[in-house]
Amino acid sequence: MHGPDGPVGLLPLAREAVARARRTVRSRGPAAVTAKGDRDLVTDVDLAVEEEVRSFLARETPEIGLLGEEHGLSGAPAGPRWVLDPIDGTANFARGIPLCAVSLGLITGGRSVLAVIDHPFLGAVYTAVQGGGAHADGAPIRVSSETDPARAAVAIGDFARGEGAAERNRVRLALMDRLGGRVQRLRMFGAAAIDLAWTASGRIDAAVILANLPWDTSAGALLVREAGGLVLDADGSEHTADSAATIAVAPGLRGMLLDELGRARAAG
Repeated sequence: MHGPDGPVGLLPLAREAVARARRTVRSRGPAAVTAKGDRDLVTDVDLAVEEEVRSFLARETPEIGLLGEEHGLSGAPAGPRWVLDPIDGTANFARGIPLCAVSLGLITGGRSVLAVIDHPFLGAVYTAVQGGGAHADGAPIRVSSETDPARAAVAIGDFARGEGAAERNRVRLALMDRLGGRVQRLRMFGAAAIDLAWTASGRIDAAVILANLPWDTSAGALLVREAGGLVLDADGSEHTADSAATIAVAPGLRGMLLDELGRARAAG
């Protein structure tokens, strides 16, 4: 892997790649918004950011491939790869809502080993390296120590779209119904990289994302783990690239959240 120190040695490059993306996102609003599926969209800024980051990382780390949301896999087909979401929360960004993020992770051996998440309009950059803890703007962060559901804030990921969406959304609706009567607040921020970064930093106590797209979750999952949190599949097993869901939770709320999710899945 590029650099003598593995992922630690690549962190400055990852930070620079995301800083370039941040400047592009902040410098211009979307001039073109294009549909790319059922109620899904992409802007010209998403495309510009991905092209810029691809070019930079291909030049600096040619031995590492890159998987991006908009253009798929390029570069080395095997071995470590960067995983990029140029703008997570595109629907928010396109409407001028500042809840969006640039998410860049590095996967090697099937596991996330490096993460940089930038919230361009919220003034925060989150970083993590496997075994090195999680940080926000250079300061260490930890997940919540909450154990009482009545004091917990839980983020729910976006509703499913496309074929089979109604079936998949029944579980989301059942879960929201169950949690709505137990937790202090439910929130839907519209960007997995925000859900996961805020779980890692203790702003919220859990995030339930009933999907697992690598560009959405790879960086954030590492942040949560390195901040002392749990990242699980819907059945409570350890979260992997092959998981069907991404459940990030403070350890003290694991039992409650998995119990309610299990009941919602049975009802849905």
